[in-house]
Amino acid sequence: MEAISIARCNDYDYSRVRAALISLLEPLGGIEAFVRPGDRVLLKPNLLAAKVPEAAVTTHPAVVKAVAELLRDAGCRVMIGDSPGIGGFRKVADKSGIAQAARESGAELVEFEETVELKGAGTFRRIAIARAYWEADKIINLPKLKTHEMMTMTCAVKNLFGAVVGAEKPAWHLKAGTSREQFARLLLEIYLLKKPILNIVDGIVAMEGNGPGSGDPIGLGVLIAGVSPVAVDVVAGRLAGIPAELLYVEREAARMGLAGTEMEEIEMSGVSPDCFGDRRFRLPTGLDVQFGLPAFIKKGLRRHLTSFPVADTRRCLLCGICRDACPPQAITIENSSLVVNHGSCIRCWCCRELCPHDAMHVRRGVLLRIATALSRSRRRRR
Repeated sequence: MEAISIARCNDYDYSRVRAALISLLEPLGGIEAFVRPGDRVLLKPNLLAAKVPEAAVTTHPAVVKAVAELLRDAGCRVMIGDSPGIGGFRKVADKSGIAQAARESGAELVEFEETVELKGAGTFRRIAIARAYWEADKIINLPKLKTHEMMTMTCAVKNLFGAVVGAEKPAWHLKAGTSREQFARLLLEIYLLKKPILNIVDGIVAMEGNGPGSGDPIGLGVLIAGVSPVAVDVVAGRLAGIPAELLYVEREAARMGLAGTEMEEIEMSGVSPDCFGDRRFRLPTGLDVQFGLPAFIKKGLRRHLTSFPVADTRRCLLCGICRDACPPQAITIENSSLVVNHGSCIRCWCCRELCPHDAMHVRRGVLLRIATALSRSRRRRR
């Protein structure tokens, strides 16, 4: 059984966040159960982009600061690191409030730059991750609970993709991102290279809709903790009301035989998930209906079964960030306009995730629009 603890916390008032974290960790043995004095502990928050904390794009600085202070009180040396999807690390840390949290807690900011290539034990035989991540004595994963246009949800397992540095991310999207199942396996194999000792989810204000960068904040009022990121994600998915069949990481984890993929394999403590009601996060518009169909049907009807990115000419400044980040190089700038080759596009949604102007929109294929309308009609009849 995988032990998962839940605590309620309705806002980011620092004293309340700290008290909630202590309550959250108590059933798991407290922070002292995971670290020893002198440990070099790396905190891995979600630092996707240079957004203010209120946008719910990044892990809130109050959560990061409180965890860092608990570790410092336990005699640990604390570092905070990530590799942002867009923008320099220092800029993202400043804008998100993480730099201030580091200063106030006495933690060290560590930019993921240098890499170390590791031999994988599964499908992916060589994976390069940040040396700072690999060489830390222990990792504590601090994800933000958000919807995700490619993987439906980003939480504990997906947050560890941040251990991959810079330009390696688009390369992996190109290698593994044409299949959600394949990309989920990559995420799980990255997790297995160096397992966090603890995962603490910031779900006080989560994100729904077109996450992970362009969605809408939604108050959930929850903190989740556990050793297994897979089990943590299962609980997070339940709290968000996301259908299990859309949680691709958890489905792939089950195929790999990892523990904690079902609620029956999880021992809950703290606040019951039932106390948060029957929430149903609004899901990304970029989700499609092609998975599970035969390959020959997918290929022939791909454009009609999927969503695809289009540029909003009123917002697009032709900055080239999406073009440069596109794994299959499906985006070009021609005649003062942004052009997307939908035949080459792999629907990884990096363009939408990284666009600082929210200028990449979603257009649904005709069969996807019909399927969505029928699904809504069935829900109304219920």
